[in-house]
Amino acid sequence: MENKLVFGKALIKYVSLKKLRNYFLLLSSFQVSRMLGKARIWGYPTTLSIEPTTSCNLRCPECPSGLRSFSRPTGMIEERLFQNIIDQSKDYLTYLHIYFQGEPFLHPRFLEMVSYADKNKVFTSTSTNAHYLNEKNVASVLTSGLKQLIVSMDGITQEIYEDYRIGGNLEKVKTGLSLLLKKRKESKQLFPRIVLQFLVTGKNEHQIPALKAWAKEVGVDELQLKTTQIYDFENGSPLIPSDHRYSRYLPKGDGTWKLKKEIENKCWRMWQGAVFTWDGKMLPCCFDKDGQHVMGKIKDTGFKEIWKNEAYTNFRKQLLEDRAQIDICKNCTE
Repeated sequence: MENKLVFGKALIKYVSLKKLRNYFLLLSSFQVSRMLGKARIWGYPTTLSIEPTTSCNLRCPECPSGLRSFSRPTGMIEERLFQNIIDQSKDYLTYLHIYFQGEPFLHPRFLEMVSYADKNKVFTSTSTNAHYLNEKNVASVLTSGLKQLIVSMDGITQEIYEDYRIGGNLEKVKTGLSLLLKKRKESKQLFPRIVLQFLVTGKNEHQIPALKAWAKEVGVDELQLKTTQIYDFENGSPLIPSDHRYSRYLPKGDGTWKLKKEIENKCWRMWQGAVFTWDGKMLPCCFDKDGQHVMGKIKDTGFKEIWKNEAYTNFRKQLLEDRAQIDICKNCTE
């Protein structure tokens, strides 16, 4: 709770009257669209995810970056392209997650991009496997303006950790995270807030008590236990936890599995925000990892034009009519 209060107070400082008005326009258009069953969109994205790179040092089994299995082009975003997205969206944007796929710290200009967004009054967050938190860059992380750092750590022992984070070194993660927290304390800073994220699987769920103890000892600001997305979950997987509180899926009783949450014909995300891939393609959602639903390319068309174009309108319309027919919605927790 304390971390959420600190987080909220910081976020408020990045909100203007124009951004507030935009948020209420989006919310109103979402509610009107649901009532009418027709897609209406007023306002522009209040949240964005921008992908620094598709590259990753690990080989996680349920991740396109880890599997090296993208069906879309791979690469790193040009800094000028990143700045262009910020320049076009900053008047409406309150929250920016500088991550989609890949490990953001592999981009040589990652922290400079964070600083650019922060200087333009955009609240910044990112996700990392923390293998690149070291003496060389911790000081730069602290001065970049980054407000939230989500650290993925899915095991409290090396054996369990590397079962999912294939190629990972848990001791390096722990050392880097402890160093960042130590330096943050020494500099008397509150940011970035550190969120330790644990993807609960059938192989690591027994380590949750030890994880909670370690997180408290090292002093992270928040611990999040997250459900794991599993491809082809219908036939089951050893990654599905036995404790169904931490699972996206439930057994159907015939040996197959189903999504725990029923798919409803609504989704606030489609009105609230969007995703930009490293090469400037605008996608409707972070579940579209392979970029199957490209709404437009910012290199060719303006940000505002893409957000309200025919392709986006038709996508929202399909969502309101029969969301279950949209492939990327079939593994969603919303």
